[in-house]
Amino acid sequence: MSRKARLAKTALSVTAIAAQICAFCAPATAIPRYPWHSETAVTATLADRIQPPSAFQRIPVEPGSFAAWLRGLPVKPPQSLVRLYDGRPKWNQQLHVAVIEIDTGIQDLQQCADAVMRLRAEYLLASGRTRDIGFNDSKGKPQPFKGDPKDYAGFRRYMDKVFSFAGSYSLEHEMRPVLPSEMQIGDVFIKGGFPGHAVLIVDLALNPANGEKRFLLLQSYMPAQDMHILKNPKMPDGSPWYPVPGEKEQLVTPEWTFPPGALRRFKN
Repeated sequence: MSRKARLAKTALSVTAIAAQICAFCAPATAIPRYPWHSETAVTATLADRIQPPSAFQRIPVEPGSFAAWLRGLPVKPPQSLVRLYDGRPKWNQQLHVAVIEIDTGIQDLQQCADAVMRLRAEYLLASGRTRDIGFNDSKGKPQPFKGDPKDYAGFRRYMDKVFSFAGSYSLEHEMRPVLPSEMQIGDVFIKGGFPGHAVLIVDLALNPANGEKRFLLLQSYMPAQDMHILKNPKMPDGSPWYPVPGEKEQLVTPEWTFPPGALRRFKN
């Protein structure tokens, strides 16, 4: 066989392998990026709505990563109210700069840690990683998702069950601690308890001149309510960007103060 023929045969083999890989991955890509949201709806994303502070730039992230997915979260129009699960407006509308376009449900279930688990599970579902979807109950027993990944209604029923058996206490124990200096998009400040609280880091920006980082926080709260991006209560201009705290510093948010050592990361 000539060298040209061997190269052609090799090219055909590579093409065949690539086709097999694409065929294997096809079911995963069939799931919308944000399954609860109409892809045809004209909407802004989190990254569109909130720009980095002056002199800061968003850190680069891998396409398809949890970080990139969080930056692309759809947001409601400017000046949208944060509403409770029953439609009533939250009592304080001065704490947020944006409201995420995602359902809360009609029961008082999707609270703080639940919102974090919902977004993590939604990302895994949209990425075709359904085998990684699972959360521990309050006794530490894993409760994996076993449904059909194409049955979104079934997935939402599973998540409602998660909200009933899991919370900040269980979630804190199944995540691993990280130092603030190692912070990544997708990490969580969490204080497990009854009640406890959790907020999700949904963006990071860097000042290339001095290496300083700032981050954005998303939360739900009690009772169950729209997910929203928090203002930094220490910023008089209402900025939502937070400086990275030191290892022995508290993190003060509008409705909760997290002690040092509260930063955690998902293990999968």
